[in-house]
Order: sequence, then C-alpha cells, then structure tokens
Amino acid sequence: MTTQTNSISKMPFVKPTVRASKTKKILLALFRDRYLYLLAIPGILYFLIFKFVPMWGLIISFQNYSPFLGILHSPWVGFEHFQRLFGNEDFKIIFRNTLAISFLNLLLFFPAPIVLSLLLNEVSSSVYKRWIQTVIYFPHFLSWVIIAGITFIMLGQADGLVNEIIAYFGGEKIAFLSEPKTFWLLLVVQNIWRDAGWGTVIFLAAITSVDPALYESARMDGANRFRQIWHITLPGIKNVIIVLLILRIGQVMEVGFEQIYLMSNAPVASLADVFDTYVYRNGVRAGQFSYSAAVGLFKSVIGLIMVLLANRLAKMFGEEGVY
Repeated sequence: MTTQTNSISKMPFVKPTVRASKTKKILLALFRDRYLYLLAIPGILYFLIFKFVPMWGLIISFQNYSPFLGILHSPWVGFEHFQRLFGNEDFKIIFRNTLAISFLNLLLFFPAPIVLSLLLNEVSSSVYKRWIQTVIYFPHFLSWVIIAGITFIMLGQADGLVNEIIAYFGGEKIAFLSEPKTFWLLLVVQNIWRDAGWGTVIFLAAITSVDPALYESARMDGANRFRQIWHITLPGIKNVIIVLLILRIGQVMEVGFEQIYLMSNAPVASLADVFDTYVYRNGVRAGQFSYSAAVGLFKSVIGLIMVLLANRLAKMFGEEGVY
C-alpha cells in the first residue's frame, strides 16, 4: 500500500487549467487548418483502405487458406510456402530476371526525368516549353495494352514499320520483339518513353525552388550554362533526387505485371519470368492464394530492407534521407 502511494505521488501532476489550455490550442489549430485536413482525408482513406487494411490478409501466407474456411479457420502451416518458394527451381531465374530489369530501370530510367527536366529548364520560350511538356506527358496516360500494340506495329518482324524501312534500304529484317539479348533493354526503353516525361513534374517543381540570385552571381563570375547546371541546379535538387532514388530502390522487386506479360513470347520466356508473372501463373491462376501471399510478403520484406539500407547509406553520406 505504501509502495503504491509512493508511485502515485511521483506521477507528474498536471493542473486542470494547463491541460484545458493545451486542448484549446489543439482545437484552435485544427479549426485554423480545417481545409488542409479536409484535403488530406481522401489520401488518408486511400492508404487506410488500400494499403493498411489489406495487410491483414498477409496472414494467409502462413496458412493453407481456403475461401470456404476463411482466414480464421484455415489451417496453419508455418513457413511451408516460403520453403517451397526458396526450394523451387524457378526461384533463381525469377529473382535474377527481376533484379536485372530493376537494375536497368535504375540505371537508365531513373536519370531520364532528371536530364529532361534540366533540358526543359533551359528552354527560354514558355510556349515551346509547354508544348514539349504536353508531348512528353501524353504517353503516361496510355495503358500498357496500347503501348504494347504500338511496339508491335513499330518493331514487328513481318510488317513492322522499322523493319519495312530496313528492308526498303536493302537490309535484313530484325526480330526486335523475340531477341533475348535486347529484351530487357526493350522494356526499359518502353518505360522511358511512357513515364520519363511524367517524372519531370517533380524535378521541374524542385528546380523552381532554386534561388535565381545564385544564377545571377554565377553569370557575373563567367559561368556558362553547363556550369550553372552542374554547380547550382543539380545541388539545388539533390535532396529530391536522393529521396526519390531511395523510394525507387525500395521498389526493386516491383517491375510490373502488365508490361512484361504483354511483351513476353516463347523465345524470351526465360527472361520475362519475374515474381509478378510467376505469382499470376503459379499462384492466382492455380488458386494457390497462400503461396501467392507468401511470394508477395517476400517481395515486401526485400523492398523494406532495401529502403532501410539506402536510407542508412544516405545518412552516412550526410544526406537527409526519407526519415
């Protein structure tokens, strides 16, 4: 009894008037920024409904899930599905293909919006600049079905436009779509054409935040346009580049399903099999929901580890990182 009395006596005492004052400040702050909070509600609901609530379903990766029994009554199997995934002969192939495509996207696709933004920033005519932006934004709104169709029309071996031009000048037609050596590169080029322009939105916004006085000082010191880009623009948007790079590294296991599924064919089948297509073929289509969930959980864990490592490296080099 004495001990309980002493512990209660040691608790910090908050006067009711002070607590009421803090509550009033919080309510006033909420009322003052009420429109901002209203704008945030759709985003919060999106993450709650489509990101946090589905995490509950990851439980089935440790079960033999049956739609008739439900999550609560399906039998538990522990790490059986993960052991099956790691012991599968296809695991090394799909892991290699996924990493290779992600690495090429990181190497070639990620810098493309940065270069485009720097070039657009150098365009002095606002009309011409807006026209270019409209043209490079447009492919982002096309579905992968349309983009795959355009690719077939342009690069088809039998009657593709490029091969028709090659044949017209006496050359031999090339099997662009079924050539294993260039299949991964073809996927990256499609990504660049579709999303590089859209990716410039963030970098152009970041460039506008660079102090114009720095450019004026550089010009007075005799710096040409290239040196202004190198010493002012790029350092000015460095933090944005690093944050987006870290987030991109976190998606190392996400190479997309539609694009690869539509572009795959028999000659490149061994190079087109990635985790997403593997899950669709062996998990969803075969009704093995628990196995699909196990593969998805494995991808998420790898992505989380990559984000943590990349953020740690950024901190070691003195950058801000994502948190």
